[in-house]
Formats: sequence, C-alpha cells, structure tokens
Amino acid sequence: MSRHIGPMVFGLALGVFTVHDLLAQWNPPSEVSRESILESSKTILARPDIPFKVREEIFRIRVVEMDWDMGAMVYEPEDPAQIPIGPDGNKIGAFLLHGGSGDHRSKDDVARLLAGKFGFKVVSMTYPGRLYLLDPSRDWPGDTINPDGTVRTPIWNKDKLITHDQYEVVEDKSMMDRYGTTILACAKEGTEFYHRMAGWPMAFEEAGRDLMGRHFPQGEYSIYMHGHSTGGPFAFMLTQRIANIAGIIGMESSPFGYIYARQINQSWHLPFNCLKIRTWRDIARYEGPEVLGAEGPEALKRLPMIMERVFERWARKSNTVNPLFKAEYPIHLNGVEALAASAQATARRLKMTPQETDDLVRHYKNYTRELSGEGVRPFPPAILGTAQTSRDHSPQIYQEVVLPMFAAMDPPPKVSWVPFGAGVHGYSSPEPDLPMGLAPAVAQLWYDAIMGGYYR
Repeated sequence: MSRHIGPMVFGLALGVFTVHDLLAQWNPPSEVSRESILESSKTILARPDIPFKVREEIFRIRVVEMDWDMGAMVYEPEDPAQIPIGPDGNKIGAFLLHGGSGDHRSKDDVARLLAGKFGFKVVSMTYPGRLYLLDPSRDWPGDTINPDGTVRTPIWNKDKLITHDQYEVVEDKSMMDRYGTTILACAKEGTEFYHRMAGWPMAFEEAGRDLMGRHFPQGEYSIYMHGHSTGGPFAFMLTQRIANIAGIIGMESSPFGYIYARQINQSWHLPFNCLKIRTWRDIARYEGPEVLGAEGPEALKRLPMIMERVFERWARKSNTVNPLFKAEYPIHLNGVEALAASAQATARRLKMTPQETDDLVRHYKNYTRELSGEGVRPFPPAILGTAQTSRDHSPQIYQEVVLPMFAAMDPPPKVSWVPFGAGVHGYSSPEPDLPMGLAPAVAQLWYDAIMGGYYR
C-alpha cells in the first residue's frame, strides 16, 4: 500500500547515511517502528553538541494600518560554517510554528535539537497576540478565567491592551462532542479587540514574510516549514507565498484547513470576533484518546482517576503560564464565512472600495487551502508524520481522507505519510526509554529527507 502521492515509494529503515548514499536511494520509510525510534533516539542524543546561540526577537510590523508586536526565537550555530548545505547548494533553515495552546516556547526543545545536533538555523515564531510582552519570562499570570469572570486576552500591541469592557463572555455548546462547553470572549463591534480579531490573519502572514526574509534570504537559504498541530495549516499556507520555502517537514501537523475540517468532520461556524478561552476540557480531549490508545477500553473503568489527573495537569503552573486562548480556528477549521466576515470588517475600517473588499475577502478565504491558477507557485513536497496514539491523525483518516485530498490537487503534489510506532500528539513528550519522545527520530527523518533530495 502506497502512502506517497506521486511516484511510488517503498519503505526504508531509518538510519544514518552519507549524502551520496541518500541522494542515490533515499525514500520515506513506510513506517518507523518503536525499535527504530529507540535506536535513533539514542544515536542522535549521543551525538556531540554543536555550540549554538539563542536570542529572542520582539519586533513591530504595521499591517492593515495597525501596529502589531510580534515575537520569535532564533537558534543558530555559533560557527556559521556548521550550518549544513543541502543538495540544492543552499543552507538549511527551519521555520517552526507551535500548536494551539502555546507560543514559541512550545517548540524550544525541538529547535534546540535541530540546532544543537544537526546545525540547522531555526526560527520559531509566536502567533500574533500570544506572547506575554509584559514580563521577560513570557509567563502568563493567573488563570485563563479570573474569579471576577473576566478572561485572559491577547497582547497584539503592548501599548494597547484589551480591557474587559471590550468583550462579552459567552458559553457555546454547539460542539460539545469535541470540545465540551466552549468558553468564548466575543469582542464588541468597534472596539480595539474587534479590529484585532479581524486583522490578525494578515499580521500572521506578514510576520512570517518578515522573519523569513531577514533570516533566510533567497539564494542563500532553503526553508523547511514545520507547524505542529494548529501550526500546520499556517505552515502550509505560507509555502506558496514565499519563494524559497522548499517544503513541509511535518509531524502531528494539521493540513490545510479545508482538509483538516474533513479529517475531523468539524468546521468552525462561530463568529470571527469570538476568541476561544481554553480550560481543563482541552487537556481532557487529548488525555482520553491517549489513554484509550495505550490501554484500550478498560481505561474507562478508571475514569475518576483520569479526570483527577486532568484537573491536576490544568492546575500546574507549568500549564497555565502558556497563553491558552485561540483565535486561529477559522483558518484551522475552514471557517470561510468567519474569514469573509473578518475581511469585510477590516475593509470597512479601512474604507476600501467594493473591488478592494472583494480582493481582501478572497485573500482571507484562500488561507484555508492551496493556491492554484496561472503563475501560482505549486505546492511543494511534504512529509506528514503521525504518532501512534494520536486523537486526530489516525491511519484510516490518512488513507481515506487526507492523502486522497492532496492527490486531488492540481497539480498533485509530492506528499508522503510516515506513521511512527510510538508517541502522542505532543511528539517531544517523554515516555519510557524516550527522554524526548519521538523528536530525535523525527529530526533524523527530516534530515535524511532534506539531504537525500526528497525536496528537490
């Protein structure tokens, strides 16, 4: 059974090869066994460390006539000569996007692995509004919902904080099967909050362009995009908009929004101005499938214990210091009506003409899918990795939904699916004998794919 769109590929055991060998024979493995993961993890973690430097960048961009404060971390070898050169003659740059609850700190362990063991230059970007700019630790204070009923809100501009009079807290039960009761902060029309909720997609795109343009200049670097979970659709979206993005290095990465909505049979139908506030329910919706996958239905007999563990995890300071709010669902879950409404709101504020408004609506709606047509850069090659115990990335879904939808693109892209025989959605989470979870084996796969010419 092929898991590759385009030319047929066959499995190859994961290992370390010379560049010559890789160029001659490398194809994605049909799967990566737990034994191979263990071996690769030991090998990679035992490698000598490459000295590298890390710095945070806080920068301001002006988009849709608003100022946005953005954040990212940059990791690069102290000796630039240690950055590997790919088969195309360019340096290797990795651009990372975190998942739906975090900020750039969520991918710190993966970024350090790529820089410290493989020599990649890495940029890890935070979504607009997610970084706590009022403290150098970046730790968010308190909880997502305060005792007085107010909630945590994004910091899109540190000089224009969102105040509690700009929103109403709403409980939504329309997606109970997946999320339980959804807590929303719905921005009042005409407020700063409302305008930011309408404009952030453009800020996201422009921040990505800015970072990659400065750190990975065309002609010097080839960029390999990784978006974990919610970051996936944004990584996919950027691939056709920046010329030197070579492709996707995926692991537990949601695909384009319109594919992911089919993958989980759920689209986003709520208003664009409603921000989801995360609660213990967002831990429970992953804890359940992971326990089921590890132990089977018998785990339900321990449901009180499992729920106590969920509440304990939520109460830990290590969890609540993360942002734990989410504006990105319209792109993640193909909420094209919400995206159209946000574009129209931005157009009204900017007093755009009807034609300019239509163009902006089209631009927003295209964030959920691949671009097509004359003069459009084709979607580049991608590798999609999945963990053994994953809520939304099951083998059946990939075989029946995800891969066929990529194959239906015009032209069909080169996309391979690689299932790993261990791990959970948070793929760098430690487990017995795997101190960094799947991450070392995943990084080895990415390195082999790049050096083996998969993305050429």
